[in-house]
Amino acid sequence: MNMSVPVSLQSRPRFPIVIAMRLSQFHLHTSKETPADAEIASHQLMMRAGMIRKLAAGIYTWTPLGLRVLRRVETVVREEMERAGALELLMPAVQPAELWQETQRWEQFGGQLLKIRDRLQRDFCFGPTHEEVITDFARFEIRSYKQLPLNFFQIQTKFRDEIRPRFGVMRAREFLMKDAYSFHLTPECLGQTYQVMYDAYARIFTRLGLRFRAVDADTGAIGGSASHEFHVLADSGEDAIAISNASDYAANVEKAEALAVGSPGVASAPLCKVDTPTQRSIEEISEFLQTPPSRCLKTLLLKGKKGLVALCLRGDHELNEIKAAKLPELGAAAALASEDEIRQQLGCSPGFIGPVGLPENIPVIVDRSAALLADFVCGANIEGAHYTGANWQRDAVAKQVADLRKVVAGDPAADGSGPLQLVRGIEVGHVFQLGQKYAEAMGANVLDEQGKARTMHMGCYGVGVSRIVAAAIEQNHDDRGICWPGPMAPFQVVLCPIYKKADSPVVDYTESLYAELLSKGVEVALDDRGLRPGVMFADLELIGIPHRLVIAERGIESDQIEYRQRESTENELWPMAEVRERILSKLGA
Repeated sequence: MNMSVPVSLQSRPRFPIVIAMRLSQFHLHTSKETPADAEIASHQLMMRAGMIRKLAAGIYTWTPLGLRVLRRVETVVREEMERAGALELLMPAVQPAELWQETQRWEQFGGQLLKIRDRLQRDFCFGPTHEEVITDFARFEIRSYKQLPLNFFQIQTKFRDEIRPRFGVMRAREFLMKDAYSFHLTPECLGQTYQVMYDAYARIFTRLGLRFRAVDADTGAIGGSASHEFHVLADSGEDAIAISNASDYAANVEKAEALAVGSPGVASAPLCKVDTPTQRSIEEISEFLQTPPSRCLKTLLLKGKKGLVALCLRGDHELNEIKAAKLPELGAAAALASEDEIRQQLGCSPGFIGPVGLPENIPVIVDRSAALLADFVCGANIEGAHYTGANWQRDAVAKQVADLRKVVAGDPAADGSGPLQLVRGIEVGHVFQLGQKYAEAMGANVLDEQGKARTMHMGCYGVGVSRIVAAAIEQNHDDRGICWPGPMAPFQVVLCPIYKKADSPVVDYTESLYAELLSKGVEVALDDRGLRPGVMFADLELIGIPHRLVIAERGIESDQIEYRQRESTENELWPMAEVRERILSKLGA
């Protein structure tokens, strides 16, 4: 049935409706102004393009335009999960406190856990993740080893009460996530599925057209024995990643192993105490003594499980707190000793601590690079004094040498491939080998071949679906707006008819091309809003449609259509007879 639509204010006829891809009938509300609270490109452009609208801090409405992109990502994720053999289910967003209390996470998860009560004063939370719920499901649904392995996934809204939500949907409180959980009889079986899911994640980000790296990562609060993060590479990324350009080696700086280069130095100078009355920091000591920071020793006192522990690093290196927390002497609860505690133990303030002459009850743990130093500068454990010419063994004894520091650019890669480069990344996926942490806490057992109850092994696999949208923009934008990778774009092609007369041949040609592209499965938008060409083009570049075809009366007369790819600054003129074939070729159809 043919349907007519009103003539526009500019007396330009609207095109008959085929499907709702006509921008006159699509909610598109763009803005030239950048919101004052938008700090990074993705937040600015998503707001300006009208993809999201803020409801409250860290909580956003996705408009029809934004939702089209979100659904693109969701479709690719779902297809690759099913290809990997995962089964989709949907778990409740609201979870009872009892499950979280079984795993001791009701208090451990901290302030990010949004706790609520129902009318009967029973405690619940809005799920930030679903390890407890899926483990509860599995302990009642899976009885025999014959049912294993099983892998379940869902795509669902999560809520984490971030203390400072920022960067739009990049660090929102409410977000869309794909989380999957696998169950196994043995750790070997878990390892196999872990690799399958790792490969699936690589396919997801490849299909979405993103530049990414998989990096070795710390398991963090989720727990488990092994994990990898998937990062979209972008200068605005919050995470620092150490990568080798000579191999696939990549690790989060929290996890990257810091190797020492060279051999131990040889003592050649006597130990000498020097007055440093106001020089406390490495920078001040280095300048005062005309010694590079790499020749100075930084000593930190931490409160360990059985008292104070001294950690020693080169002055130009930083302590990696994640590595330090894994030392048996410290643990996750370790914290820096207060100035009062240091004064009580050593009689000096923190700026003058060193390993020489420390009490025997304070073990000294030295970073690998610091252990190679000879004739170094360190605190004298005396207010206003440092030592020069200090040496290990002769003047100070290290109880242990360990990897304590963050890697720096130029460090050798742990796989021996070459020097490390530090880049920024946005974490968009994380895979974990959880082991038996949750299954053991919640009694998720199956019967093995001998009829004996065995605790299942678990894997956990998350993808930030809504975060991917923002990460893609951070990686793909210019001063005109968003440059979507084709698989994520809200529309693949936009047709821009420009004409003056209602009976212009532009209308007929545009309709014909529009209908044909739709019949070929192309997601094509038709900009029939009646805007001036400059305003229309600026709008379309802002929202980032990859391919633009301009059909104008002058072009029709010369048998040419104007084409421009979003990233280009130049137009191409295509013969009208070749437009369909050329655009389909550009789309790989």
